[in-house]
Formats: sequence, C-alpha cells, structure tokens
Amino acid sequence: MPRQVDYAERRLRIAEAVCALIARSGMEAVSLRDVAAEADVSMGAVQRCFRTKEDMLLFALEHISQHVSERADQRIAATSTPRAASTLLSHTLAELALMDEESRDRAHVWLAFVSHAPASERLAAVLRETYGKLHDLVVWLIRYGQDTHEIPPHLDAAQEAQTLLAVADGLTVHVLAGHQSAETASAVLQRHVDRLVR
Repeated sequence: MPRQVDYAERRLRIAEAVCALIARSGMEAVSLRDVAAEADVSMGAVQRCFRTKEDMLLFALEHISQHVSERADQRIAATSTPRAASTLLSHTLAELALMDEESRDRAHVWLAFVSHAPASERLAAVLRETYGKLHDLVVWLIRYGQDTHEIPPHLDAAQEAQTLLAVADGLTVHVLAGHQSAETASAVLQRHVDRLVR
C-alpha cells in the first residue's frame, strides 16, 4: 500500500511540474528531462510513471481539468444559503473563465492544451469530456433559475449554456492577450448572465 501511495503522489507531482513548465515557457518546454528537474525526480522515475510523453501530458490535462471542475463545484457548495441563480451563474462562469490573477497560470496551461488538441485525439477527448461536464453544470444552474422563476422558462437551457461557455472561453483568451482587463471581461460576462434574468 505505501508504494501505491508514493506512486500516485509522484504522478501528481510530475503533473504539477508539467503545468508549471507550460505556464512559464509553453508546451515546447515540456521534455522528460525538464519535467524531471522541475519535479525534482530522476528521468527514470518519470518514465516509470508514464510510458510516453503523451501519457504524461494526458495525465496533466486530466489533473488540471479536474481542478477547474472542482473549483466550480466548490463555488456552488460554499453557498450555505440559497442564492439567486444569477449570482451562482456569475460566480461559476467567472471561475471557469480563469480570469483572476490567481488563475492566470492555469489559464495559460489550459489554452496550451486546447491549442495542441487538434494534433492529439487523446487530448481532444479529455477536453470534450471536460467541456461536456461544464456544459451540464451550467445547464443545471440555468434550470435552477427557471425553477425559481428568475430565468424565463421558454429559454433553451442547453443553448444558453453553450453561449455562456463560449463567451467565458473567449474572455479567457482576451484577458491573457491583454485585449481586456479581468474587470472589463467580468462585466461582459455579467451582462450575458443579466440578459437571462427577468
């Protein structure tokens, strides 16, 4: 049992090292040697944990995808009393858009994986699964708003969720590129949420 725990912890440590390298220098900086140095383990340890570089990247993407999903879930779970659907939607979408300073590195890493997805079906599959889960979460929030009569019942929750996620994704790029500040991007996101509410 202790060896399994150590193996799992080492894989997470390596995944964090991959993400740190991507955040600093881009996907091109990810080599087995550099990852080993960043994680402070031997190259042999990296190779024992991951058979190929793609396996290592795949695990790192799954790790950051899970982190993004968990942060969004935590935003909702942290609400001890019922809140307006618009508030829950705004907070959740802001979390998914990775616009605050604390999330900047994760945003860099996320977009690096998105840009490499067309060249790797395995990476693309993880991204599709993640976007699917996030879409389902936003649909649930919109339907919650329809149940509480804050959002008109005739609106198609699935279509509205697609729009909101696309806006959040686009704003991530705009903020990283310096086209918009996090504050103006948040205001754009809020306007899209406000238009759903009666």
